[in-house]
Amino acid sequence: MSRPQHPEPAAAEGSPRLRGVVLVEGVSDHLALAALAERRGRDLGAEGIEIVPMGGAKNVRRYLEHYGPHGLDVALAGLCDAREEGDFRRALERAGVGSDLGRPAMEALGFYVCAADLEAELIRALGPAAVERVIEAEGELGSFRTFQQQPAQQGRPHEAQLRRFMGTKGGRKVRCAPLLVAALDLARVPRPLDGVLAHV
Repeated sequence: MSRPQHPEPAAAEGSPRLRGVVLVEGVSDHLALAALAERRGRDLGAEGIEIVPMGGAKNVRRYLEHYGPHGLDVALAGLCDAREEGDFRRALERAGVGSDLGRPAMEALGFYVCAADLEAELIRALGPAAVERVIEAEGELGSFRTFQQQPAQQGRPHEAQLRRFMGTKGGRKVRCAPLLVAALDLARVPRPLDGVLAHV
């Protein structure tokens, strides 16, 4: 089985060695957690912590084998969407990280599940009005208003419309994720995001 296409970073002289990784599905999760860590006053690089986007949840087993107890054996944490929870659970069990894992046991290991996904968590924490302000600052509020008028969006909750809109254009999730985190009240950070960072 091939190793992940994400080699351990070479440690510069005087820099910390890799101490732990946070495994995430994609780039938007990476940027959101990095923005939150910065807002919490953490320098993950100086701590020897790396957030690793895996290019999809289906790759989690390879990354656990690379970074886990049978590989580099560094501290592990992770974040996934609800629909990918099963993939993460099975991969953790197969990698020897845990067994018979329900969600509380996964969280005890540092692996948290977003309900339903990162965007839903952030939209719920911010509220629709604050999310619209972020969209407006990106020059896309008009596009969102047009999107709301589509027949498929009629009668859907505002939060659901916003979540769907985030995924209708390539790169929008990646661009908006750190902006949504920047707009958060730090007393209302979604639990999975704070939980995964607190574990490493």
